[in-house]
Amino acid sequence: MNTEYWPDVIQVIPTRDYKVYIYFDDGTIRLYDASELVTKGAFQKIKDIDAFMDTCTVINNTLAWTPDLSYSDETCLDLDPIVLYETCPVVEEPAELFCHEKGLTDGQ
Repeated sequence: MNTEYWPDVIQVIPTRDYKVYIYFDDGTIRLYDASELVTKGAFQKIKDIDAFMDTCTVINNTLAWTPDLSYSDETCLDLDPIVLYETCPVVEEPAELFCHEKGLTDGQ
């Protein structure tokens, strides 16, 4: 990784299978699998899929969850953006998520 580049997360989209699409400021989209993370330590607070989905957000320019709904950078559960950038695979835009949410089908 370029030592002068510090990756910033600008958007996250969680899925119901404990994955998160992470949008970085360089235009890449990476996919993080949190299925093992939610079984460990403080992250067990987001093991319930609704809590995982509802509290997933961006805080301090990285992927975070706010189980207490405070959206505070002091109490959030966040992950290192450099580790996410270096270890998560690059993926395409998850178009199926947008179509599903809007109730659209192919050809519309």
